[in-house]
Formats: sequence, C-alpha cells, structure tokens
Amino acid sequence: MTPNRIAGRTILITGATAGIGEACAHAFARDGARLVITGRRSERLDALADELTSTHGVDVHPAPLDVRDREAVDALRTRLQALDFVPDVLVNNAGKALGLDPIQGGDLDDWDEMIDTNVKGLLYTTRAFLPAMIEADRGHVVNIGSIAGRWVYPNGGVYCGTKFAVFALTEGINVDLAGTRVRVSSVDPGLVETEFSRVRFHGDASRADSVYQGYTPLSPSDVADAVSYVVNAPEHVDVFQLVLMPTDQRHATIVHKESV
Repeated sequence: MTPNRIAGRTILITGATAGIGEACAHAFARDGARLVITGRRSERLDALADELTSTHGVDVHPAPLDVRDREAVDALRTRLQALDFVPDVLVNNAGKALGLDPIQGGDLDDWDEMIDTNVKGLLYTTRAFLPAMIEADRGHVVNIGSIAGRWVYPNGGVYCGTKFAVFALTEGINVDLAGTRVRVSSVDPGLVETEFSRVRFHGDASRADSVYQGYTPLSPSDVADAVSYVVNAPEHVDVFQLVLMPTDQRHATIVHKESV
C-alpha cells in the first residue's frame, strides 16, 4: 500500500471553485491535508469549505482571490503568514481559454485575460509563496498545464501560447531551484470535461457540450488523481512532467469519436 505523504501538509489551490481545482481539493482533503482554497466566486468557496470540513474533518481556509490581482495575492500571503497557514504545496490551477479564433480575428480582451490569468497569475502566486518554501528547504509547486503547451492546434494560438509559457516557466523554476529540496511539477491533461469549454465559448452551452460528444473525456477527478500522485511521491522524487489524455485522444487534434 502506498504511504500517505499528504496528510498534515498545507496545500494552496488556485481556481478551486470548479473543475480540476475543486476535484484536487476533494482528493487532498480525503488524504488529510490542510487546505487553502482560492477562487473568484466566494459563495462557491464557502460551500466547498463547509463540505470538505464536514466530510473529511480537515482544516480549510477559503480565500476569495483573483490571481490577476498582484496586490491581492500579496495580501493573501501576509494573511496566511499571520494565521500560521503558510502552504508548503502550491497548486497553480487557475486558468482559462477564451475564444477559438485565428490570430487575425482574435479578441484582444480575450487575449489579455488569458495572458493575465494563465501566465501572470501563475507568476504572482509562485513569487508570493515560493520564498517560504526555499527558506524551509521543503515544498512543492505543481502547475496545471495542458497538452496545448506541447502541440498547437488551429485557432488556439494565444491559449496554446500561454500554456507553452507554463511549460517554459515550470522548467525555469525547476532550474532556478537547483540545490534546494523544493520540487516543481507540471501536470498536463488533454480533453477534460469541465466548465472549460463553456467559458471558452462565452457561455454557449450547446457548443461547449458538443466538444465532449462521441468519446469519453477525462474527468476532473482523473486529473486530481494524477496531481495527488505527483504530490505524494517521496521527497527525493520529482515527477517533473506528467501528461495524461483520454484513451480516445492520441494528440491535440486526433480524437476518435463515435457517430452521435
């Protein structure tokens, strides 16, 4: 039986109000971690915190946060330090895709929001919480990337560009931490059925649902299992990159679908 190395650890998850982030919160709470869960929808955070506490009996600190707000990220770090709730694991999950357009027809506001969330938000949270890990000479940064950071697909250039940035930043952080015991990992999923497509298509539910028809996509809990595996590895093991896709998907643009 695999030892539980997650129990008692303090884990901060960004974007925890839905999808992969919420699934990670459930997985870590089940294993006995202390949690800081963040997201922009405070009512969902409070409901999730209550559910995790009542179900698993763990200590959960809900913290409304927009990772694009650098001052808010810094304020959260200060508040957690005062509460002795400093995370030793950071899961950079907050991210989004907006639009599916060629570069020449892209929406500049969508571009700004993706870059500010997926790249700058990840940098802000990492910069805020990594120094304490270095000082303790123990900790773990897990970035939720995407296969879009490995293979570009048509009309997804800017989103893919942000995920290529996550891929590069994961490698850069890892290199900069040489000589410390702090680990860095990237978990890069393929097609996962979450709110992702509904957000991408600006709330168009029928268009979003069509993305997942005719095959079995990953579920958020599938990705959470992978994240748990990475975090639970022995401290001398750094699972630097982990890629997972549905069996029906073999590349960013190669998905076997049954006719529906």
